[in-house]
Amino acid sequence: MKLLKGLWIGFWSGLILGLLLKWIQSVTGEQVYTLLLNVDFVPVIGSVQWSEITEFIFHMIIALVIGVVFVYVAKRRNYSFGQLVLISLLMSAPFPFLYFLLSWLAVEAEVPAATDWSAFLYWIFAHLTYALLLPILYKTFERKNAVSQ
Repeated sequence: MKLLKGLWIGFWSGLILGLLLKWIQSVTGEQVYTLLLNVDFVPVIGSVQWSEITEFIFHMIIALVIGVVFVYVAKRRNYSFGQLVLISLLMSAPFPFLYFLLSWLAVEAEVPAATDWSAFLYWIFAHLTYALLLPILYKTFERKNAVSQ
């Protein structure tokens, strides 16, 4: 049950993150969605010209793993919602730094420069939304299961 709950939470939070960044990119022109999906620097797979859907699936695999890890941590104790938010924020702490790393590592993709502060703020906003979705979805799932039992 933990695995399924983690996959469910990872799926929805990852989907919303991806769609949010895609929307931000379409409205602002900042290439933050492109940055999220870019894998051109990864050995072996980076040399392949992947479709957007395949790159999105790569993103979703990472989101699924994070969702499962979050649920396994959350299930260890009966954490309050505030504690779950804190756990999620701690788990998400590397995400802002990934902006810089991914910007620097990009080979061919047109991604924002590491010094593009507006793109960085969009990245932070979207990933903060993602981090807050993890405990919200977790508690929603818990409440839904409690009602159905």
